[in-house]
Amino acid sequence: MNKEFFKALDLLERQKGIPKEYMKEKVEAALQAAFRKETGTTNVKVVLDDVKMDVKVYQQLAVINIEEEERKAQEEYERREAEKAALAAELAAEAGEEPEAEDEFEEEFDEDEDDGFVFNKELSKKPEEKKERWGFRFNPNLHITVEEAQKKSKRYKAGDVYEIEMKPKNFGRISAHAAKQVIVQAIKEAERGMMIKEYESKKEEIVTAVVSRINPMNGDVTLEIGKNAVVLFKKEQIPGEELREGDVIKVFVLEVKKEAEGRGPAVVLSRTHAGFVKRLFELEVPEIQDGTVIISSVAREAGSRTKIAVYSRDENVDAIGSCIGAKGMRKNNVTKEIAGEKIDIVKYSEDPEEFIKAALAPAQVVSVTLADDGTKACTVLVDDDQLSLAIGKKGQNARLVARLTGYKIDIKSAADARRAALEDLATGKTEASTSFGAAFAQAYAAKMADEAEGKEETEE
Repeated sequence: MNKEFFKALDLLERQKGIPKEYMKEKVEAALQAAFRKETGTTNVKVVLDDVKMDVKVYQQLAVINIEEEERKAQEEYERREAEKAALAAELAAEAGEEPEAEDEFEEEFDEDEDDGFVFNKELSKKPEEKKERWGFRFNPNLHITVEEAQKKSKRYKAGDVYEIEMKPKNFGRISAHAAKQVIVQAIKEAERGMMIKEYESKKEEIVTAVVSRINPMNGDVTLEIGKNAVVLFKKEQIPGEELREGDVIKVFVLEVKKEAEGRGPAVVLSRTHAGFVKRLFELEVPEIQDGTVIISSVAREAGSRTKIAVYSRDENVDAIGSCIGAKGMRKNNVTKEIAGEKIDIVKYSEDPEEFIKAALAPAQVVSVTLADDGTKACTVLVDDDQLSLAIGKKGQNARLVARLTGYKIDIKSAADARRAALEDLATGKTEASTSFGAAFAQAYAAKMADEAEGKEETEE
């Protein structure tokens, strides 16, 4: 590892804002794991010295006193034997039986565990020698005696750590590759963490970005936002919109994922969300910024049409006029940002009937009747020449109005309702099959009754 490596860490900190100490920790852990894999040595310590621009690898040995360790092993043996005896006595007492003779060699042990304590099956099985079955095994790859350590320095005592320097040049190609992968991953994790921290406060807000690259295979666009590169997926782009490298666009921060795992994008951007149009109007209209004009709801089918409902807290301020602006400038600025998408601005009303009538514009509505059962549903009657306009192309206008108002809307022809009312009258009914027809039938019946009464008076 050379000076260029340490210079690269400085460069990462300056350009991407990734702390140098964070990267040093990750690199040390990566080199440590690679060295363990290459040499089989588990007790390894890696130190990066950014002053000398050098790396040191040490094997760490525990400084021990063998007599003391053997004493600890004996105490461990006696503790385990006491636990076994107590458990056997407890079980026998519960069963009302005499404790059974202890099985000589039932102690479980892990042959792969090499912590210095070992179960010695080769020692005598005689009861008087039973205490010797547990012993301490000296491992030169893990331990060094106090006497040996003090040959280097008299300061060493039992419990200290003795370090032997190992040369990093022994790294093989596999170890170097493994270390590289961990380093690359560490950079990604650091960038992700910084991005999440930066964008947590920007969720559901608009940010300005520059198009840096367009993937010709799937249409995803890479955007530069400050020091970060964020992907705007194809599905979050406005249908029919053509972006080019170097374009400056606005995007809506739809989601910020806080998971530690680096799976998927940390920040999800959108230009199709209804909240994007709402934020654009907030940027364009001062009356919305100061709270005079309120956006009640927004319904959108990106690339085609948006409906937005507004109202004013000040009776002297026209909410719709404020959003449109002088000569339509404010509305046009928003339309330009969303690739020419049509925008309908309607007046919000607390009266559902009035709100639904306004939302169905430009269609002229004859009547709106809310459902009798209290559900958010209604029947809307329009003249025949307004029916297709009210429903919209492929039902788009009706869908948008339903989303904007929150009501399920059934749009019908007023002429059909009149015919149904007349048919009801012809069969002797005074209530028709639709609310409009009912009103029409009742009014018509009243008129006919008045005419009949007048005729009788004339004959008299």
